[in-house]
Amino acid sequence: MLYFETWDDMNNVILISTNGFDGTWPAVQYGAWVAETIDAPIVLLGVSETGADDTVVQPSALDDLLARAAAMLSEKGLKYSIDRQHGKCEEVVPRLSRQIDGITVLGPLGRPLLRRLIVGRSIRNLLEAIPTPVLYVPHVCLPPKKMLICIGGLGYEITAEHLALRLGTASGAEATLLHVAPPVDLDYPTARAEREHWRDLVDTDTLAGRNLRAGLDAARAAGMTASIKARQGNVVEEILAEMKAGTYDLVCMGSPYGFRGLRHLFEPRVTDEIAEQAQCPVLTARYAPEGG
Repeated sequence: MLYFETWDDMNNVILISTNGFDGTWPAVQYGAWVAETIDAPIVLLGVSETGADDTVVQPSALDDLLARAAAMLSEKGLKYSIDRQHGKCEEVVPRLSRQIDGITVLGPLGRPLLRRLIVGRSIRNLLEAIPTPVLYVPHVCLPPKKMLICIGGLGYEITAEHLALRLGTASGAEATLLHVAPPVDLDYPTARAEREHWRDLVDTDTLAGRNLRAGLDAARAAGMTASIKARQGNVVEEILAEMKAGTYDLVCMGSPYGFRGLRHLFEPRVTDEIAEQAQCPVLTARYAPEGG
């Protein structure tokens, strides 16, 4: 077991965060599996939220969970350090995530129901604020054997897709590449092609078709069994329907937060909606255009 003395040179690390809420334990388990799979060190971040108005976690719970996590990580022989911070997870985790080059692993924070009803789950703000790829783990599904990779028309998913294939190859997972053709009112060539050819979009020369072919080729080149599914309708509803029908162990999506254009400002935050309702881990990474 090795401990890090400083936050310097935190490359290719797994940042696992917990506030002591028992619902974050699946994130600890999943983060340990990822670190073991890709041979990466772990920073286990314990955030003490004592005194915060919206926490339901007892002060001793964080100590207990960190001790439990340290015992599990030591037993696995993983390299890790423990960093304890005071504050709110929504502020502390994004700040520390900016100091690493790796993956941030999160779980539900146990916020009161009234707060969730008013402002939504914390994962929304965290996805927006965290620059690294994020693994949100509401439940443990290990090892992942069925993986859903959502392929859009703008290429947001490329970074998440590459990470997903790395994990899926190690666990022998099957990959399903899903494209949802949304209802389109505008009558321009690309929209018309998606509307008319949504079932066989992979055979078209549209951007979505090219992304599907590239994803399929990448999965097969990695040695994975891969297939394509197409749906038409509301994007969030169709992805959720496919997740339920396919009983997937891991869902992978892109995030438009890194996109510099304006189009994403007029679109629903599909990734947020899926993460809020998912019953399996969700891997998402910011859109990173070439040269960006």
